[in-house]
Amino acid sequence: MDKQIELLIDNISSVIIGKQQAIINVIAAMLSEGHILIEDVPGVGKTRLISSLASSVDGKFNRIQLTPDIMPSDIVGFSMINPQTRALEYKSGAAMCNFLLADEINRASPKSQSSLLEVMEERQISLDGKTMPLPLPFMVLATQNPVETYGTYHLPEAQMDRFIMKISMGYPSVEDELNIITQSETKTFAQKPKAVMTTEDVKNHIEKVKQVTCRDNVKMYIVDLLNATRSSQLVKLGASPRAGIALLRASKAIAYINGRDYVTPDDVKTMTLPVLSHRLMLSPKGKSAYPSSEAVMSEIASTVSVPLK
Repeated sequence: MDKQIELLIDNISSVIIGKQQAIINVIAAMLSEGHILIEDVPGVGKTRLISSLASSVDGKFNRIQLTPDIMPSDIVGFSMINPQTRALEYKSGAAMCNFLLADEINRASPKSQSSLLEVMEERQISLDGKTMPLPLPFMVLATQNPVETYGTYHLPEAQMDRFIMKISMGYPSVEDELNIITQSETKTFAQKPKAVMTTEDVKNHIEKVKQVTCRDNVKMYIVDLLNATRSSQLVKLGASPRAGIALLRASKAIAYINGRDYVTPDDVKTMTLPVLSHRLMLSPKGKSAYPSSEAVMSEIASTVSVPLK
């Protein structure tokens, strides 16, 4: 493992206790130039994980608490007349940053959610006939609460497909929770971790991830997984080709984090659930037989033969 990546993981782990895999997944999403959706109940550390990543990288971090009255201009910005020059001037919105925390994204109206589509896909803002590129690296880290549905808007499938991963934090173990409660008594508990990486470092690591190789038989394994979701009776709408590209990119990122310059079938298996599950539209049979899309994806993945190496 690269020493700088190891330092980044340790830095976040000093704040987020007992969630090593969630930390690695968020870093993998960053290195694969993707966006991530963290879906879980309140109070398990979703926002803290995201802000810890942003604090560990010396980039610009913006947070927007999404509610039904948030307007697209709050996200992408707006133009206004300068009273002195009489010229239109662009006033930046929350998206003009390196890391955008979109808290409780499912509480924003569909109009505001759609304003994120171009931002997430093209990494640019179009306003008044002008296109403004966003600073790189750029990453949207969104949270949503799956339990409380009052006053929420379901994210459309097109937008869900823009998130390279959807993960859950889950409740901590007994030992970890005791450690968290004990640390909450200290003065340093609310402090954010110091920056251990610059945005230039992140861009260098992203380029190295792109150079990670993947054999044709492992790529064929990804294709087989995609086709399995499309032919399964548990799924109404299977994974798209964009999902396959995302799975390859995420697999390269996790291989790089693990200190390798090539992708193994185990890398693909590790990334299959977080990358593909949220892209599936379950059939009535799938909804009645399994508790979640993750459970359906796990069942489908178990039917696909894994290459030996």
